[in-house]
Amino acid sequence: MFTGIIETIGKVVAIETNGVCVDFVIQSAISSQLKIDQSVSHNGACLTVVELSEDSHRVTAVPETLAKTNLGQLKAGDVVNLERCTIVGGRLDGHIVSGHVDATGTCVHVLENQNSWVFTFRYLPSANALVVEKGSICINGISLTVFDVHDDVFSVAIIPYTYEHTNIHAVKAGSTVNLEFDVIGKYVARITSFKQ
Repeated sequence: MFTGIIETIGKVVAIETNGVCVDFVIQSAISSQLKIDQSVSHNGACLTVVELSEDSHRVTAVPETLAKTNLGQLKAGDVVNLERCTIVGGRLDGHIVSGHVDATGTCVHVLENQNSWVFTFRYLPSANALVVEKGSICINGISLTVFDVHDDVFSVAIIPYTYEHTNIHAVKAGSTVNLEFDVIGKYVARITSFKQ
């Protein structure tokens, strides 16, 4: 379980195909603090640490993860948002995030406005019930508040700290991002889908 508050960004230093899976070697400030078998959010996707070196760690993405996320588009040199799992009893500064990406979305517009940014994204309309005005969403692992919701598009506002300390600064019109819809909303939608 995560909160969507990014700890640091990591740099992809190697990508290796291993059968149908892909291994990513990530160099980061927190890699030396990780443990084998630890769950870490990479752009919002929960991946297991399988190998450690002095300043990097290796994770493996299975075909399902590669199909449902933007991880398969990563190249050496790209940066990913990293968050270790939340500690029980700690503060929940973002919102409840499972690290299970629901879908990808596409950035359709970025507007810079006096040291803040508004990013607008398009997503599959089948998820319309899960995107609500002033609700929470996770974009590339970042907990954000949704506004200006219309059919299959929504916007989020980005403050300078988030812009500088996450990979949102690398998102441009046409970029693919990972989306995790609010888990509470998903359960409510599931329950209400059953006929009474």
